[in-house]
Amino acid sequence: MLLITTPNIEGKRIVKYLGIVSGETIVGINVFKDIGALIRNVIGGRVSGYEKELIKAKDIAIDEMSKRAEDLGANAVIGIDLNYESLGQGGMLMICASGTAVIIEE
Repeated sequence: MLLITTPNIEGKRIVKYLGIVSGETIVGINVFKDIGALIRNVIGGRVSGYEKELIKAKDIAIDEMSKRAEDLGANAVIGIDLNYESLGQGGMLMICASGTAVIIEE
């Protein structure tokens, strides 16, 4: 499955547009990572615990979107957009990946 952020694929012809597909995931950050983030916020530096969770959640959302496109018979998803939202006060993070499922000529 070809996954791209652009609206077209250079050198390929889009044969059919199948519709919008999306994948969503919600993750919670645990208290130990919150403490580590607080310390990093005071002394400076990257918060690797949060970064790892964010990357994992993004990958899950993209994988879900890709599976939904495959279920429609697509071999590519174009115009992919990623959105990140913080939910409430409890350290929940929602990531949504969306794009257009298409069939491209091989």
